[in-house]
Amino acid sequence: MDTTLTRPDAKRLHVFYDGGCPLCSREIRHYQRLTSEAAIHWVDIQRDHATLDHFGLRQEDAMRRMHAYRPDGEWLIGVYAFLAIWLQIPRYRWAARLVRLLRLDRPLQRLYHRWAERRFERLCNDERCKLPHS
Repeated sequence: MDTTLTRPDAKRLHVFYDGGCPLCSREIRHYQRLTSEAAIHWVDIQRDHATLDHFGLRQEDAMRRMHAYRPDGEWLIGVYAFLAIWLQIPRYRWAARLVRLLRLDRPLQRLYHRWAERRFERLCNDERCKLPHS
């Protein structure tokens, strides 16, 4: 699947993920199978530096947490990025709505940030943290 920026004015959600992370890549591949390219533009931050530059997103920031950019210009980070993805996938739409209905987004965001920071530190301590384009 081509992740290079094809249309800067695309009317779809842009999701920035760490393609160098096996867990992240596996989850994104799962989502890609369940949705169309018309709904979400998947950006592997390890390979697509042009799109990072276009959106003004530093690779280190993108590696630390999942980012999504909505067509209306709003940035969504962490759990909010996942909720935006889920809303685009019919099979997961109910989960996004349930998280919001039960007001679980903030507690889940705090948990996600802790997990993401540990993941990033572990990658950097193991010298797998590649930031050639920061």
